[in-house]
Amino acid sequence: MSESPYTSYDDFAAQVVESGIVTDPWIRGKPRLATEPLILSSRERSALYRATELVAGVYNDVCRMCVDDPSLLDTFFRLTPYQKAMWESSRPMWHGIARADVFMTDEGLAFAELNSDTPTGEAEAIVLGRALHALHPTTEDPNANLATAYCEMVEGLSRYALGPDHPRVAGLVYPTEFTEDLGVIRLFKRWFEERGWDVVLGSPYNLTLDSDGRACLFDVPVSVMLRHYKTDWWGERISAWDDENVPDAEPLREPLGIALAAALAGKLCIVNPFGAVLPQNKRSMALMWERIHHFGPGAQDVIRRFIPATFRLETLDPKVLASEQDEWVLKSDYGAEGEEVVVGRLTQSDEWQKCLAHARVGHWVAQRFFEARENERGEVVNHGVYVVAGNAAGIYCRTHKGSTTDEALSVATLIRSSSE
Repeated sequence: MSESPYTSYDDFAAQVVESGIVTDPWIRGKPRLATEPLILSSRERSALYRATELVAGVYNDVCRMCVDDPSLLDTFFRLTPYQKAMWESSRPMWHGIARADVFMTDEGLAFAELNSDTPTGEAEAIVLGRALHALHPTTEDPNANLATAYCEMVEGLSRYALGPDHPRVAGLVYPTEFTEDLGVIRLFKRWFEERGWDVVLGSPYNLTLDSDGRACLFDVPVSVMLRHYKTDWWGERISAWDDENVPDAEPLREPLGIALAAALAGKLCIVNPFGAVLPQNKRSMALMWERIHHFGPGAQDVIRRFIPATFRLETLDPKVLASEQDEWVLKSDYGAEGEEVVVGRLTQSDEWQKCLAHARVGHWVAQRFFEARENERGEVVNHGVYVVAGNAAGIYCRTHKGSTTDEALSVATLIRSSSE
């Protein structure tokens, strides 16, 4: 990364807050934004973009496979009844915007996952890029066209679902009790209002159905629901550990019923589609490896090149996992990054054994550990590549030591001119 022009983090933080989008430059009293950019070459960006588009294509193959063989929903993914209802409501449609978490290794690029449900980081990527791009005029901001790509995708899907003359009213549905993602909510609201849309904000609990069968948010009929509320929160909730329970385990029956009724009646376009419940499940990566010969030759090559070997935890011998602890990472099916991710080589052996003993059957995968390259500070870079309607459209990078958590440092990503 290049040197920072700012004399203090406070100065940089003040400029970021002035954006009105990212207003939380600290987390637990520590800076969460880098004051200097990560500058990638055009070749590195091209490699990241091409690989992400190929991997997204394989995820689409997974979804098509489950359309052809619905038994996989029970036998392989073990989806709950409400999760299956979400999938069935939009299958095979699952995609709008996604973010791949990609790492550079000595063997090439490695994908930790594809966040295809409610991907975040857009606010930091946009605001940091604009702030630091002005100081590096010979570089390119890879997120300069992310707003156009996202909004045009939503408008295209809504025209397809509702016809060309639908009201331009969007309901942005998100977990209003949490503050972590307010930046992306503000960003999406601004993007659509700048394009002439009316935007209403609210939670699933604010949804109602009017006499015409239209979904309403705070009694305002909306034609598009921008869904920033995770699919696994709409459905039944269960702890990934068999010795723990979660509060509020019941599904959101009424709000989900309202959204699905309006969508199935052709009066609401939901983005991302609820079908994202399937590819968001990390057992999608296990399906790629356990049934690799069910994919075409090109997809098989993509899986072997970019997806670390991944298997359903219950299919592996616990004794092997114990003896090869340093070679494995455990991930729950819907765990957020940094949560319910257990890296063998970063875990005490007794804690590893406890995790293996209490991982709820049917809710975990084991993935081969890969060694990501470190920078001069001993940090690794998580390259979050956005893919919109199947096309790579931007990058959100974070640096950290160990696993990616919410304390990872968000970094502006710029692209060095090919002529330099």
